[in-house]
Amino acid sequence: MYPIKRNRRLRSSETLRSLVQEEIITPSDFIVPLFIVDGKNIKEEIPSMPDYYRMSLDYIKKEVLELWNMGLKSVLLFIKVPEALKDNMGTEAINPKGLMQKAISSIKETVPEMVVMTDVALDPYSSYGHDGIVENNQIINDTTVEILAQMALTHAQAGADIVAPSDMMDGRVLAIRTLLEREKFHNTGILSYSAKYASGFYGPFRSALDSAPGFGDKKTYQMDFHNRKEAQIETKLDVEEGADIVMVKPGLAYLDIIRDLNNLIEIPIAAYQVSGEYAMLKAASQKGWINYEAVMYEQLVSFKRAGASLIATYCAKDATRILT
Repeated sequence: MYPIKRNRRLRSSETLRSLVQEEIITPSDFIVPLFIVDGKNIKEEIPSMPDYYRMSLDYIKKEVLELWNMGLKSVLLFIKVPEALKDNMGTEAINPKGLMQKAISSIKETVPEMVVMTDVALDPYSSYGHDGIVENNQIINDTTVEILAQMALTHAQAGADIVAPSDMMDGRVLAIRTLLEREKFHNTGILSYSAKYASGFYGPFRSALDSAPGFGDKKTYQMDFHNRKEAQIETKLDVEEGADIVMVKPGLAYLDIIRDLNNLIEIPIAAYQVSGEYAMLKAASQKGWINYEAVMYEQLVSFKRAGASLIATYCAKDATRILT
């Protein structure tokens, strides 16, 4: 007796497999992180992130043109701040003529249609390397939120399409939304890092921006990775406070969280394939232990399958070359 239903029938050729494919990924799904440094003619590889670079604004202009021509339509900006400009109050973060603000304007002038998202957090600007203002070795929530809202406003004034608070302070989405509305930036969106876990996957990123905490860790504000329901609580609050998109970070180890949120909320969900995930892919492929392109693509599809609408990834250009 042979089975009436043979599931392999629809796997028998590439054409059939593509015809019934459930998840489709395109370059429009990707958010490209960019690391920006002050100066000119600078393009330096990040040692812990092979084939990824910190770039000065002259190179960033060339980069965004290349990205746009490839079909990549969104960037997420991070700034490496000189030590001399760091303090405990994030003074440089709200400088309307700061590097972040210049970068936003420069990119919008170069490719006006590019969706520019900006990191809103104090750790790159902090002399302590923390995401908030420090008093007596404690991260002070409410004062930090006031600074974050001002920071987001300067980004909007410079032309940012979407501000992305990544700090995990309580109430910062409402504070940012309120200030943006008051200042008539009704169309500036908020992508909130709603479920950002205290993770060991962030090491290469912190070395790229020299933003590692100077004391302790970030576990008093980033989430405990043992917790699942907490992500739903945090995300629902951010949606109620005015977030337009929510983020889960890191990505691969948190597919269950992405799926939970996809079942819970209606707004788009972004996943972040973080620096440690990228570094592992690169390191294993350089050893010849994996096929970089195959495993990278498989991971990106897994984010979509879990329920992510958008994916922030250092693999965006590589993936786009495969897809096109």
